[in-house]
Amino acid sequence: MNGQPSADVLAQIKDIPIYRPSVERGHFPVLEKPEIARGFPDNWMTPALAAALDAGEAEFVLSTGTNHARMQIIRPPYFLLNSYYQLWSEHPDIADTWHEGCRRVSLTTVLATEHVARVNARKHGGPQAEPDPVPDLEQRRLDERTFYVNLRRDPALWDRADVERMFDEIRTAQAAHPEGRYHLDCSGPHLAHLVRKAVAWGLWPAFPQPASIVHAYEYTPLNVRRYLRHHFSCPVVDLFGSTELGYLFYSDRSGRYHPYLDRMSVELIPVEPGNSRIHSLIVTSVRNPHMPLVRYRSGDCVRTEDGSADPARISRFCGREKELLRTARGPVAQGDLDDVVTAASPRVFVHRLDTRAPGRALLQYTTFDGSPLAPAEADALRHGVAELAARDADVEHREHIPIGASGKYAWLVQDA
Repeated sequence: MNGQPSADVLAQIKDIPIYRPSVERGHFPVLEKPEIARGFPDNWMTPALAAALDAGEAEFVLSTGTNHARMQIIRPPYFLLNSYYQLWSEHPDIADTWHEGCRRVSLTTVLATEHVARVNARKHGGPQAEPDPVPDLEQRRLDERTFYVNLRRDPALWDRADVERMFDEIRTAQAAHPEGRYHLDCSGPHLAHLVRKAVAWGLWPAFPQPASIVHAYEYTPLNVRRYLRHHFSCPVVDLFGSTELGYLFYSDRSGRYHPYLDRMSVELIPVEPGNSRIHSLIVTSVRNPHMPLVRYRSGDCVRTEDGSADPARISRFCGREKELLRTARGPVAQGDLDDVVTAASPRVFVHRLDTRAPGRALLQYTTFDGSPLAPAEADALRHGVAELAARDADVEHREHIPIGASGKYAWLVQDA
């Protein structure tokens, strides 16, 4: 598969300035993020796009920037939300909660909460209006169906009052359904923190049980997935996508991924030809009519069932390409370290690998129960990390690993 666009894609992008040289050459190279930004927005502007912007059918937004530099894009209003809603409504395991009209409670980064509050403030108070320092629930309502509950950057620092407030707010979503059902949308680690605190403080019986759960905001470690499945009887599924693309894949309740490539195609390119079975995900998409992306490097890494570059065999989304650890044995992705951690102990919660010391690696970790690993587990983890990172390794139990400024956890600390 050479990844070159089909005739129908060519017909839709031939007048866009950024693609004209490729159309003339008859070959499209991989599209990198810096190239998208160079000359923006003139490099994307057509009469049709200018008219859509004037009519409010297209808007400028920034990507989240939590995994790479923030990038300005052009898309229809509510593009990502509508992609989420469409997939939720069609997912074989959770579509029932969509069609029943279940409310969606979102438990994710405080940046997402603040964004919703800011949009609402400016919608009602003008372009310079700012939300209240602690926005109330109505200010955190995205639409009739969805509201956000997190008000702190680091979920490990939630106190009892935070947890009880969130439970009270979740009950308002339950009350809107005749059978008390609601849909919980989350970052996996955020929900795991909420469960841990509810259990530790004797509040678990008061946890409003959801009818379906999606984690969709970041890589969710295998131990976190297992922890959530253990505590919740409803389907727990993963959605994979991005601000600029919408959602591309979904997992079923058993963890197997399925493509959701509406007006899209994907190809895989080895991150290091001849030295890696990790592949870069390259996407061609005309789902967003205002900024179609041809052979776009999403920045995500995947593995396949057999190590081949066959997109039909994708079995794992294993992190970001910019966050690969380069070793003498080849590149290591976030998912590779996650496999080592999971094999050593199901008790490890948050973990972070520090490789800044020459020739050494330090894995810091927390556990779900707060206690250090037993010596045998710690030794297994140490040996696994040393083998993976191709260097001497130590492990260190921590009571707390701070979350990043983005509201997501960094799995790797290394020299720039």
